[in-house]
Amino acid sequence: MKRGIVVAPQPEAVEVGARIYMAGGNAVDAAIATAFAQGVVDGLMCGVAGLGSCHIYAPKQNRHEVVDFYCRAPLAACADMWTHLIEYQTRDGFSFVLKDKVNDVGYGAIATPGSIAGFHAIHGRYGKLKWEELLKPAVKLAEDGYTITPFVHTYWNSREGLGRADPIERMELCKSAHPLFFGADGNFHPVGTKVRNPDYGRALRRLAAEGPETFYRGALAKEMVADLSRHGGLLTLEDFERYRVVEGKPIKIGYRGYEVAVNPPPGGGLMVALMLNILENFDLAGMGHNSPDYIRTVAEAMKRALIMKERHLGDPEVVLVPVAEIIDKARAKEAADEIKRGKKATLVRQGLKEAADTTHLCSMDADGLTLTMTHTLGYQSGVITDGLGFMYNGAMGFFDPRPGHPSSIAPGKSRGSTASPTIVCKDGKPMLAVGAPGGAQIPMGVLQVILNVLDHGMSVVEAVDAPRFSATSDAIDLAFRIPGYVAEALEADGYKAVRLPYSYAFARVHAVHAAGERVSGGADPYAGGMALTV
Repeated sequence: MKRGIVVAPQPEAVEVGARIYMAGGNAVDAAIATAFAQGVVDGLMCGVAGLGSCHIYAPKQNRHEVVDFYCRAPLAACADMWTHLIEYQTRDGFSFVLKDKVNDVGYGAIATPGSIAGFHAIHGRYGKLKWEELLKPAVKLAEDGYTITPFVHTYWNSREGLGRADPIERMELCKSAHPLFFGADGNFHPVGTKVRNPDYGRALRRLAAEGPETFYRGALAKEMVADLSRHGGLLTLEDFERYRVVEGKPIKIGYRGYEVAVNPPPGGGLMVALMLNILENFDLAGMGHNSPDYIRTVAEAMKRALIMKERHLGDPEVVLVPVAEIIDKARAKEAADEIKRGKKATLVRQGLKEAADTTHLCSMDADGLTLTMTHTLGYQSGVITDGLGFMYNGAMGFFDPRPGHPSSIAPGKSRGSTASPTIVCKDGKPMLAVGAPGGAQIPMGVLQVILNVLDHGMSVVEAVDAPRFSATSDAIDLAFRIPGYVAEALEADGYKAVRLPYSYAFARVHAVHAAGERVSGGADPYAGGMALTV
């Protein structure tokens, strides 16, 4: 690796990152340019009106930090504003379905965006190239055209079946933006179609020239707020003006001689840390990868992590999160002992599985500068202001509409997400950067790739490609490549085992692995992405 590597689900965006390396940029430059390009070519997954979490390790600067740029609830929001509209909670506990989907689609679903502030903060600390240079490739893709890939097309056609809006409902909401998704015949653009989004290109040009100031306090902010206000949205100019990123240190634990660094609350890093602490008490390699005993053991750790999340995880500016207690090794051993005795954790829910409206990227350069970043729209609100070309987040769907819970609605509160960008170090050097899109499945996918590398000795490509499973309820869900006889053994042990018809499932994990001088990347085949080294 002469310059660096970038891994992401969108090939056109990955190439943008590689070209940034060729132009003299570092891993952060490549990541930011890739992220802007992702917002163009996969605009339902992410964009400038989204949110995210970025985990960075800069060995030469002796800096290791997490920059969170989650959306914040409007200042006009309150804890009980939707209590009377609750219909049910999804099976994995990730979201609630409300009457008329008011938290899901439309202007009322939009929270204060954080992506632009986050990207700019990261660039200001670590970037080498000028800000405007990092937006040029995305402008070119928007104005000259980008290609509809099989994964994007499949997502457009997906039906979640959990009571929330399907992608087509979100895409149909904004009539002026129909040409981005639909042809003259009213059907989705077929795979391979070249689509232009000149409105987004012009908005990106403004961001390149004026920086985040225009997005949060300037002309662009006023243009957005005027549209939101006309249509009953809760956001005001004050919400934009008061927005800020949160910078902090990662939470670190030891795991079999490695240092695992995870993002702090309100992200999903503590779930990964807790699961690893529990599983360190087992001989996972001796059990055999994806054996019935292995799956049962890891699934029980997953369920205990979800119980912890629902009891404790929230915005630490509002909620007291007992971090030391959660990552305590003695407590983890107690949980491990329960699992060894056959005690099953219980997660009872109604509804179906959570969707994965998110994207991810990893980058590492020749100097060891390492970045793993998950960013997203949360859910898509379906709202695109005429002339701007980008869709707003639907992040109000992240909040718990019941008062008195860690994730309840509060003015200006950050809901965060299950985003779990994680960096594993050996002897003080980053050796694995991993993260994923995938809603409630993100920590589960990240965990399994870490275990595949550290416990099972897989290459990063093997680790990402291996079939996964998940336990976000009392059932254990299995990818179809896990054999039926494994499911039968789990059923015989008293579990409900569900083999899904998908070969690739449970988050779309992407990772970079450094082993000595060799650096390689793993792009989840589920998403059709790639790794490029230059």
